[in-house]
Amino acid sequence: MIYKAVIFDLDGTLIDSMGVWHRVDGEFLAKRGITVPPDLFQNVEGGNSITEIAQYFKEKFDFQDSPESIIAEWTEMVRKHYMQDVKLKPGAKEFLEMLHRQNIKMGVGTSNSLELANIVLEANGVLSYFETIVAGCSNLRGKPFPDIFLRVASQLDTSPNNCIVMEDVLVGVQAAHAAEMQVWAIEDANSAWEASAIREEADFYASDYRQIQRYWEQIH
Repeated sequence: MIYKAVIFDLDGTLIDSMGVWHRVDGEFLAKRGITVPPDLFQNVEGGNSITEIAQYFKEKFDFQDSPESIIAEWTEMVRKHYMQDVKLKPGAKEFLEMLHRQNIKMGVGTSNSLELANIVLEANGVLSYFETIVAGCSNLRGKPFPDIFLRVASQLDTSPNNCIVMEDVLVGVQAAHAAEMQVWAIEDANSAWEASAIREEADFYASDYRQIQRYWEQIH
């Protein structure tokens, strides 16, 4: 199979950022006198876009805040980290450069906000590689629904069966398969608890981008 486009998830896949979000969860709830429950995300129904998660927080903790104000507060809390601290995963930039040389179309399908996606990709010098970014602030169902990845494929003018998705979490893998795309998963410490399920469902599982690049070169 010769792929014409690669669609990347952002957090935990392209960038090493999940630790930042765990800190944000703790700080955000601590401001409101709440300790992070161990099952914080176990009862999420529907998708995991930033808009849907903000609504989930509002309902779970009975906040008066609107989802929009929650997103704005989260964004303010992490903006500096995305500008200065959050880096690409090892080998990711080299993989992007190789795909660019091969004229492979690239897009981002993220549950995060468009603002933060642009900030962190620009800060890491790779924003120009991507023809489109579809974010969780769009009026789309979040992962595990396929909507975000299908929108990226449409904007890349590429059939879903000619796309491959890079993901790090199970709902992302499920979303890619629901979109009838191949999906390669990359190991991330924050999804270690579901690694066995990810390995079972993904079409390929790698520990890092160097392994992904070697496999890409092997099949191409």
